[in-house]
Amino acid sequence: MQLNLTPFSFPLLATATETADSSLVVAGVLLSLVVIYFASKIGGELSNRVGLPPVLGELVGGVLVGVSCLHLLVFPEGGADASSSVIISFLETTAGLTPDGANAVFVSQSEVISVLAELGVIILLFEIGLESNLKDLMAVGLQAVVVAIVGVVVPFTAGTVGLMTVFGVPAVPAIFAGAALTATSIGITSKVLSELGALNTKEGQIILGAAVIDDVLGIIVLAVVASLAKDGAVDVSNVVYLIISATSFLLGAIALGNIFNKSFVVIVERLKTRGELVIPAFIFAFVMAYLADVIHLEAILGAFAAGLVLEETDKRKELQRQIIPIADMLVPIFFVTVGAQTDLGVLNPTIPSNREGLIMAIFLILVAIIGKVITGFSVFGQPQINRLAIGVGMIPRGEVGLVFLGIGSSTGVLSKPLEAAIIMMVILTTFIAPPLLRVVLPQAEEENFNQDKLVLETSQTTPVAIKSVGTAIPPSHENLVNNPEHHDS
Repeated sequence: MQLNLTPFSFPLLATATETADSSLVVAGVLLSLVVIYFASKIGGELSNRVGLPPVLGELVGGVLVGVSCLHLLVFPEGGADASSSVIISFLETTAGLTPDGANAVFVSQSEVISVLAELGVIILLFEIGLESNLKDLMAVGLQAVVVAIVGVVVPFTAGTVGLMTVFGVPAVPAIFAGAALTATSIGITSKVLSELGALNTKEGQIILGAAVIDDVLGIIVLAVVASLAKDGAVDVSNVVYLIISATSFLLGAIALGNIFNKSFVVIVERLKTRGELVIPAFIFAFVMAYLADVIHLEAILGAFAAGLVLEETDKRKELQRQIIPIADMLVPIFFVTVGAQTDLGVLNPTIPSNREGLIMAIFLILVAIIGKVITGFSVFGQPQINRLAIGVGMIPRGEVGLVFLGIGSSTGVLSKPLEAAIIMMVILTTFIAPPLLRVVLPQAEEENFNQDKLVLETSQTTPVAIKSVGTAIPPSHENLVNNPEHHDS
């Protein structure tokens, strides 16, 4: 299984379409998108209905329509050919596609879907950058920084060393798998904490702050190991160069933001046609992605940095709203494609050759859980804090872990058992985090109820206090004071 996400592979597409009917290539792409959107939507909805993150449903939906099950969405990089694709067979039956031209259409269709998946992950990281507030990131304090660093170093080291020494995995794929263990899903963690009423607790603040820092560190680690995978060897001097380059690029982009922010707003306000905000934003994001790519980092690092820069502008909220429908169209392609190319058959214990992969998956899952749980015990100076809750809150990998898997697949360095083991780790850690948090934070909902009650009582007494000092309140304003919820509307 290999996810070909190289955005500069259009020459291959052009070559393939010279021997294939271009209209049938388009037909194959359209049918592939229908399958992808059905899988993502149905899977996401079912996952959401049982209280789990929709991204898990998209991943599982991809597994069902992919090489592990229905063969509706298969790719040549994983060893498949036109005869194994249900979509190609359907085109042969209904659209007059000849067996001789089937392989060319299959390759071209797969190439287009791979390019769309690459655009999807770039937009995903751009969106994550837009949601990561730099000021909040710097204000979370030393506690969150320590938790984040421990949460990156421990699972990365344990996973990499364990895979190399116990399973004999080569250095580069072992490092890639170790890097996949470092991620923490901000979206999943914040959703669970919000449902539990624990966002404003000390534990919640440390978890969210550490998760944000984890993302930044994880993006740098991902850029480093992905570049190492391209070279096929571990070069210490190259590692140092890449770390410095990644850090300098990110810090330079942030510094650029202080200068660029005002210019961006001025340019946007002068534009009057459709897309006056989102198109300049994408131009900036794609330029940053290109610059990151040409200095031997990953394009996603540039997109993430672009999001951090534009998050500081006055247009960030409007831009976030406009990005959502575009991300809704492209990001699911990435997740479903990752799931579709994952052959879970390699974890079938009844096949003797698969047993090592299954044991590898168990090892990664244990490292993923333990490596994050112990982060809570690195918190110091807080004797009454729930350290176990902090560690559990750092467990879910979610969509961030899938980004690591997708980029790792695109390099071709991960074996099928290792890829399947990583995706099983992502699924399980994301599944177990919500119920575990409910167990270790049983008091959160009660505390949140008491806080809401206190706020309500305060809001009810505030108008009396204002009137008692003789302050005149116009009727419309008095209504707002007596009904605080109207402020939001």
